[in-house]
Amino acid sequence: MSYIKRLIAGLFNLTIGPLLALILIFEEWGWEPLQRLMARLARLPLWGRMERFIAALPPYGALVAFFVPALMLLPVKLLALYWISRGHAVLGITVVLTAKMLGTAAVARLFALTQPALMRLAWFASLYGRWKPWKDALIARVKDTAVWHATTARVRAIRRWIGF
Repeated sequence: MSYIKRLIAGLFNLTIGPLLALILIFEEWGWEPLQRLMARLARLPLWGRMERFIAALPPYGALVAFFVPALMLLPVKLLALYWISRGHAVLGITVVLTAKMLGTAAVARLFALTQPALMRLAWFASLYGRWKPWKDALIARVKDTAVWHATTARVRAIRRWIGF
């Protein structure tokens, strides 16, 4: 590997890799529970009708529906960054974290509804087929660290202590 490639790989491992791992761990933690929570809304007649409509979309319609929440949350995140830049860090961070949680919930549910249609797009299925194993390997590496083991042990102890 050339010097430049090693340098780029090293920078990724030291800067972007850990940040990306944190984001993926958050989404891994929240993906299923938030998706199940959103699925409960399907009991409401209007919400259920909307979910059936989304699940029946053709592949490119499903692709648009899948990316709508990310586009809708972008202005909210920019507003949060504005607040942070104006000295309202707690408000800005709270808005970013709330937007991230709501966005993860929406994307998780939309992916569950649109995955069959999205997988009919050859390019999407190919990208997903490469993305999923890479993401799973990165999460496995994080979960194999001493910090992860210590943190999960602490969380289990706190849950036992509070009876959760």
